[in-house]
Amino acid sequence: MGRASMPAMTDFKHILVATDFGESSEQAVLLAVDLAQQFGAALTLIHVYEVPDYVYFNGSLPAVTQWIAPIRAAATTQLEETLKKVRGRIPAATSLLRQGRPADEIVKAIGETHADIVVVGTHGRRGLNHVLLGSVAERVVRTAPAPVLTVRKGAS
Repeated sequence: MGRASMPAMTDFKHILVATDFGESSEQAVLLAVDLAQQFGAALTLIHVYEVPDYVYFNGSLPAVTQWIAPIRAAATTQLEETLKKVRGRIPAATSLLRQGRPADEIVKAIGETHADIVVVGTHGRRGLNHVLLGSVAERVVRTAPAPVLTVRKGAS
């Protein structure tokens, strides 16, 4: 029998990288930047922040605003700092800041940006921690309409 031919490497045109600003996300961003340079691809960073459910308990709009504004401001600052670093290597990189469930918003952003691949960090939780905390990366892998590359903290 003849050898099966290997398919050509995919030519990524747009890479979406999710960040929560943790160590595994930092590594995911670095890998996404490397891929974007290798393929001459566009790069979009996305950060999704969640507002804790308990801010809604008293039903007061001013109370909700008091919680959301500082969370959004901190997220904006961190995302801008990360984008500035990325633009040192990918000058046209862009960013998205979203509020909501991270996995849901990342998957929505795939369609909006027409990303060919998504890069996400994973904390590598197992057992009870995984069950209790869930995994954004796992949910993105299960629901994304594009390939997902996961990067574990400490991976090189």
